[in-house]
Amino acid sequence: MFVETVDLSWLIGGPQGSGVESGANIFSRVCAAMGYQVFGKREFYSNIKGEHSYFVVRVSDKTIRSNVNDVSVMVSYDAETIFRHADEVTKGGAIIYDSDLSKTKTDEVPSLDNYFKSRLEKLLESKNKEFSISGVLEYVKEKGVKLYPVSFRGILSSVAEETNNPKLKGMIRMFNVLGVSLSLGFLGMPPESLLNSIESIFSKKPKIAEINKQAATYAYNYATAKFEKTKFSLNGGKKEPHTILVQGHQGTAIGKMVSGCRFQPYYPITPASDECVYLESNEILEIKEDRPGSTVVIQTEDEISALGMTIGGALTGTRSSTCTSGPGFSLMAETLGWAGINEVPIVITLYQRSGPSTGLPTRHGQDDLLFAINAGHGEFPRIVYASGDIEESFYDTANCFNYSDVYQVPVIHMLDKFIASSVITCKRFDPEKVTIDRGKLLDRIETEDYKRFEQTEDGISPRSKLGLEKGIFWNTGDERDEYGHISEDPVCRVQMMDKRLSRLEYILKNIPQEDQVVSYGVYEHCIISWGSTKGPILDAIEMLKKENLNVGFLQLKLLHPFPSELVKSLLKDAKTIIDVEANHTGQLGSLFKQNTGKDVDYYILKYTGRAMTSTEIYDSLKKILENKADKREVLTHGA
Repeated sequence: MFVETVDLSWLIGGPQGSGVESGANIFSRVCAAMGYQVFGKREFYSNIKGEHSYFVVRVSDKTIRSNVNDVSVMVSYDAETIFRHADEVTKGGAIIYDSDLSKTKTDEVPSLDNYFKSRLEKLLESKNKEFSISGVLEYVKEKGVKLYPVSFRGILSSVAEETNNPKLKGMIRMFNVLGVSLSLGFLGMPPESLLNSIESIFSKKPKIAEINKQAATYAYNYATAKFEKTKFSLNGGKKEPHTILVQGHQGTAIGKMVSGCRFQPYYPITPASDECVYLESNEILEIKEDRPGSTVVIQTEDEISALGMTIGGALTGTRSSTCTSGPGFSLMAETLGWAGINEVPIVITLYQRSGPSTGLPTRHGQDDLLFAINAGHGEFPRIVYASGDIEESFYDTANCFNYSDVYQVPVIHMLDKFIASSVITCKRFDPEKVTIDRGKLLDRIETEDYKRFEQTEDGISPRSKLGLEKGIFWNTGDERDEYGHISEDPVCRVQMMDKRLSRLEYILKNIPQEDQVVSYGVYEHCIISWGSTKGPILDAIEMLKKENLNVGFLQLKLLHPFPSELVKSLLKDAKTIIDVEANHTGQLGSLFKQNTGKDVDYYILKYTGRAMTSTEIYDSLKKILENKADKREVLTHGA
């Protein structure tokens, strides 16, 4: 028997600082509480208040790992959202909008940049529509989109009268809650979940929670009474046990707590700061017998200091990390080399964004792969490791700390803005699956002749920590001998270089292969990729399977040292290699060729600052399978 599945995308938009994210969080919580799978993506300008911000939440009763191009239901309480996103709403979809904005013209919205305004006006002119909200809405209505006008101020006035609270009339900051409530009423979701979600989000502000609940109830009832129903509805899905709703930066932060990270200095930078703020807000500094405290978070004066303090923490034997983004990581390059020559185990969580320079500070990108592998002058070992999604990031964070301790190298954990600011439903993280391996860290030293950099068979020396009795050692940025004393002797230099760099081969031999590369099947056509492209790739492959088309996928997690032999063996039957990544030059493709000697046949690239959708990847793969694709397929979807 055929059972129709639920799969819709909901978009909310408004000015930055108007509560777009809070509104999306309410909607996501309601859907998750009702048993649906949720995948949400946040987009915003590098502006504190005023510029356009939007949030897309995909909801389904089956597993989803990405967003799609088409929007099913859009709610807007400002003009710019309609101008920018109305054309994304699919045929049969719905736009709930503030009717008070209908006469707004494109010239009356100063935040509409000239590039976009020119494209929009050209489209409207071709359709003989005026350059206004009403013109845009006429255009999409002719495409089959259903329109639901409602006066947001009118609703507030009615709520104010009903509750005898005249102050509510001017509380336009509640427009976000009105938009969510209208949407949920339109979709047929039970009001109890909406009210519970509002209570949860405003739990520390009961008075604000109460007036929001009053407004939400009125808007919900308004929608159920006056909005004509469409094919889109949400009546509740199958509730999976032990499911959580989590944002990417939260998953990584929780991973650090569980992994025993106890020290994180940082300097604020988007999109890394959210992780540190979350860690800081969950600090438990009091130490008891059954509670060892938690991560101490310190905001430093700059990124150089942040990494320097991280190294200092690690030298005491404390698991230490920092997090940053491209510009901050650039400043850390010299200090990274100091950690490398001194074999200090640290973890740097690198949340990539679009560069170069300041670039697009709040937008997505995978621009820093080759930089992470080569940052810092000279040659020294490091591990560069990439997570593909939020759930992976939790467990990979623990692995990164173990790798750092066991191999005594800096580990650069590659994440990005898409992972950091996305929200998903997933299985509750299981701390029991996390193991802690401190490697050769010593608690006591018996010898009277301790050598911190002693030559060993595996190139890794027993590690003392600052203040350990008989464990005196010297650190310097110069080359040194086994004790840490500066030496420029050529024989010593060769021994120490070989000692440090020999562990790259040791790393490849000892990290389990399934943690180096994940294979999702290898066929004649096979994708290689890394990082957050994983989700949209897997969803696109599922779409192709429904058409009896098979495409393989290798997700590379260990990017340095590169697992050349493993990758070559897994791809031995593939005829066409397709590189999918979010940068201009196809950095993984270059790394792949450098380490395997093989060329990539096709590139699917995106560098607009917006994350890939599964729709875009599906469309590009179809063109490749039909021999209609260019060697470089460049994706551009997204406002």
